[in-house]
Formats: sequence, C-alpha cells, structure tokens
Amino acid sequence: MEERRKPRSFKRDVGYGKQEGERRREKGEGRKEKGEGRRENGERDRKPQTSNRKPHTPYPKPQTSDRPIRKRRDVTAESEILSEIVELRRREGRSSPKKTKILSLEHEEKYGPIRLNKYISNSGICSRRDADMLIQTGAIEVNGKIVTELGIKVMPTDEVRYGDRILQREKPVYLLLNKPKDYITTTDDDRDRKDVMQLIKGACKERVYPVGRLDKDTTGLLLFTNDGEMTKKLTHPKHGIRKIYYVELNKNLAMADLQKIAEGIELSDGEIKVDEIAYAGETKREIGITLHSGRNRIVRRIFEQLGYEVVKLDRVVFAGLTKKDLPRGKYRFLTEAEINILKMI
Repeated sequence: MEERRKPRSFKRDVGYGKQEGERRREKGEGRKEKGEGRRENGERDRKPQTSNRKPHTPYPKPQTSDRPIRKRRDVTAESEILSEIVELRRREGRSSPKKTKILSLEHEEKYGPIRLNKYISNSGICSRRDADMLIQTGAIEVNGKIVTELGIKVMPTDEVRYGDRILQREKPVYLLLNKPKDYITTTDDDRDRKDVMQLIKGACKERVYPVGRLDKDTTGLLLFTNDGEMTKKLTHPKHGIRKIYYVELNKNLAMADLQKIAEGIELSDGEIKVDEIAYAGETKREIGITLHSGRNRIVRRIFEQLGYEVVKLDRVVFAGLTKKDLPRGKYRFLTEAEINILKMI
C-alpha cells in the first residue's frame, strides 16, 4: 500500500520560499549586472514609446482680411450714456401728468374717482336713480357748490353734502341675520326695547340698515346693507322678491281653506295670491307658503282671515338666501357669489 503524501504545511512553504530567495541572491540570478541599463548621469534608459495615434495637425487660421473684426461692447460707456438720458428726462419733466394706474376694482372703489350718483347711493340715503333726481333738483353740494350736472365724478377727498348732512363714501356691505324672537326691526326705539341692531353691533364700521321688516314674534332671515339701490330693489313690489315661510298654526288647516288660499283670498287692502302653499310637517298644523308680496304682516293676516292663529312664523328663504349653517341670533357676511346674484335681480 502506497504511503499517502502529506500536504505541505503553511510554515514549510514559507520556509521553502525564504531559503530559495537566499539561494538566488547568493548566485546573483535574476539581477542585472552593475551599471547595466543606466546612463552615465545615473538615469535609466527608457524604451521609445510607440502609439497608433496620428500626429495632430492644427486647423488653418482664418484670414483676417475675409472677416471683419468685431469690437467688444463698452458697458461702462453705455451705462453712462443711459444715466445722462435719464437725468435729462428728469430735468425736463413730463409733457403730460402721469395717470394713476387702477390696480383692481377694490383699489378703484377706495381711491379712484366715482360717479356722484353712486357716491350718494353708497352713503345709504337712497338708490342711484333717486340720487339723479336729487342732483337735478340742486339738492346736492360738492365742495360748497351746487351740482346739477349728471355724470360728474368726485374723489374721496371731496365734501358731498345733502342738506345739513355730509355724506360719507363707504364700501357696500351685505350682512345676513337669523333673527330670533322678541326683537323688533328698527334702528332706533324710544321705548328701549330689544332691536335687531343690537345683534349685529360691531359687525362692521359701516352703518347698515335692515332691508324690509319682520315683526317682533317672527323669526328668520333679515338682510342688512348700506347699498340704497339694492334696498329699493329688494323691497319694491315690481321686482317680486321670493320669500318662503314656515308657519305653525293653533289647529289643523282644512283642505278647503288651503285651496282657498291657493286660489286667492280677499283682504281689507285687496286680494292676495300666494305662489305655493302645502303641508310641511307631520301634522296639518305645519304649513309651507311661498309668496312675493311685501305687505305688512301679510302671512298672519291670510290665516287670521280664515279663523286661524299663527303660533310660529319663520322666514327660511329670502331672495334666494337661506339659513344654512346660520344659527338663530347669529349673522354672517354674504359671499361674492351671493352678492352677484342679488345684483342681477
């Protein structure tokens, strides 16, 4: 049986390599003779390097005679010339006054000129059409002089006077209140009763007025504004502003009486017809009624004419405005979309 050959150990290999190296150094194998491959000055000889790259041939320079020489800009000189032009224009001044730029409608309303009739309407005393009549009759003074010409414009610094009253130019404000019970619709009361102006106190710096009226026991939507033209539009019968009321009676409304109200009922001041009427609750005591009339206490008078007593009356819609997200006794300002809808009436 052949004897198995033992593998070399790491120490043996290392020892073998060390002995082989010493043996080669003694014989001088693998080393060049002294001084071989060196020059006299001690530098080693280098073999010339060969390359496959072609030698670089520079592009021929263009002839200067064929192309004109381009001069560089003298920025310093140009800036000095511009400075002289600006200074000259500043000394000479402008031939015509600089016009004020109107940046936006809000900027124009606040700082720009405005037609006198609109100025008067914005003050809250009347509509724009009525303001034209006041101007034509000589009831308006501007800076101490009577003005009768229509279309004249005034500035915010001008003094506009109507009789003994100085009119203030104000931004139109539109505010909606959900009126609670036991508040009267007035701006001044001699008997010191609770009024709707107390509910919106501090809402705005402009002086606003209620549009129309709701009696003391009626709740619901009430609009305030300082826009005289808008007020007249919303209260004039010819515009037929739509109003919806929720009515609760002291007893059930008979179908025959409901039919009478729908066809039209005669009151002391003339016949009244409603647009719609229907039962609005679980019982026949709750009624929904829609009408355009602006007569005083018209809803209560309709049911009283037929022998019913109105226990609760709430205006839930006025000119397209609703009580959504508006608690009782609270107010909010109208959005731009709501204002635009009112202006289109």
